[in-house]
Amino acid sequence: MEQTHHEPDWEFHFRSVDHKPGSIAVDLGLAKVAPVAEKPNLLQVSVQMVDPRPDGLSSLQETIVLQSLEDDLVEVLREFCKATYAGRLTSNGHRKVYFYMGEPNGYAEQVQRVMQRYNGHAYTVRLTKDESWSRYFNFLYPGPEQLQSIQNRKVLEELESNGDDLSKERQVDHWIYFKTADDRASFLQSIVKENYSVVTSDYLASSEDYPHRLHISRTDKIDQQRIDKVVLLLRRLAQKHNGDYDGWETSIKV
Repeated sequence: MEQTHHEPDWEFHFRSVDHKPGSIAVDLGLAKVAPVAEKPNLLQVSVQMVDPRPDGLSSLQETIVLQSLEDDLVEVLREFCKATYAGRLTSNGHRKVYFYMGEPNGYAEQVQRVMQRYNGHAYTVRLTKDESWSRYFNFLYPGPEQLQSIQNRKVLEELESNGDDLSKERQVDHWIYFKTADDRASFLQSIVKENYSVVTSDYLASSEDYPHRLHISRTDKIDQQRIDKVVLLLRRLAQKHNGDYDGWETSIKV
């Protein structure tokens, strides 16, 4: 059994890696338990693609093979090395798979066992100390705005699963919290041309850090591109005025 007991939460995001497009899949759920003291070693298996896309990402055919290869690596390293699969990077014609593990006994042999089934793919194996799990937190894990976009996508997927027609306009509500009433007033002044309505503007005595609450709303379409644009603007403006953007809600439209 693994020593990391957590609820897996796999998500993907994109980032530039050495000025080339990169696709990252990461288990966000690990952030709740990491770093794991018993697993201070980072294992990176880098597999060279046979037929990558011109942009260095994986073609459909390559993706099928790489997913099978990856599944085999996860199964073997989890069973024999008690390794925890943290995430992967696809970029520049390579798929790099990252594991955290304890004592590095026999990992190279286990990787070789798997790769023998995929002898068309050249590969390298590298083991480094990473007690703070910096590769996970500082590279694989999405930045704040990427994480917000992922959260937006989750809300949209939940709405769609309940029959929502995302192409329809509807009222979208946003909540932002501020340290002072002046900060809140400055924020409102910064969005005066954005046509938001103030639903509530009150004070929460129970909140020490951000007691000044603001609830605003506007009619919007909420496809991924539009909601990301709306939310990221509000988030950046909130930060500019010492505020904390706390999320959005809407009702289902069918």
